[in-house]
Amino acid sequence: MSGRCQICEKAPSSGLKYVRRGLAKAKGGVGRKVTGKTGRWFRPNLQHLKVIEPNGQVHRVWACCKCIRGGRITKAPKQKLVAAIRAEHKA
Repeated sequence: MSGRCQICEKAPSSGLKYVRRGLAKAKGGVGRKVTGKTGRWFRPNLQHLKVIEPNGQVHRVWACCKCIRGGRITKAPKQKLVAAIRAEHKA
C-alpha cells in the first residue's frame, strides 16, 4: 500500500502541528502563543474493498472514503449473493 487512493490519486500531505500556551483573549487572557511547531502527515482515510468494473471484473482496490461516499466506485456484491444469482440463471 502506497498510502494513495487508486481512484482519485489522493496522497498523504505534510503539515504542521501547533502547540500553544496561554489563556484566550475572549476568556480574559492576553492571548494564545505558539510555543512549538512539529511536522506531521495528513493521510487519506483509505479502505481496502472489492470493486466491480463495468466489464464485470472484480478486484480489490484502496479507495478513500470520499470516493466511496461520492459513488465513484461500485462495490462488488457478496459471494453468497453472486452464487445464488448464478444458480438461478442455470436453472
